[in-house]
Amino acid sequence: MTSFATTRRPDRPTATAPDGSDVRVLLGLSGGGLAEFELAAGRAAAAVTHRTVEEIWYVLEGRGEIWRRQGPREEIVALEPGVCLTIPLGAHFQFRALADGPLRVLGVTMPPWPGQDEAVVVTGPWTPS
Repeated sequence: MTSFATTRRPDRPTATAPDGSDVRVLLGLSGGGLAEFELAAGRAAAAVTHRTVEEIWYVLEGRGEIWRRQGPREEIVALEPGVCLTIPLGAHFQFRALADGPLRVLGVTMPPWPGQDEAVVVTGPWTPS
């Protein structure tokens, strides 16, 4: 049986994602994990694909864009508070924050994030910064 867990959002990032964004790890269960990702104003993350996990994102604050490609389908979507999106297994993706402020996203990872080797760097539309 899994125990109850309760936490508060950490004041500072607890990790750096393979794409370069700051991460505040929140909680997880056997089926998935929850974290907050932040990218500073004007920055672009590295483009990556995941080996075993898929994600759901919900934009909390800021504005930016995300590029996603899966097979022949490719798109760039505007990110702003209230936007929710999926990153299916095997999709290539990259995101960036506009210059007017940081971009903060709440992300669910399924299954839980297994470690730094999960993300593989790929070529995206923007130069990582």
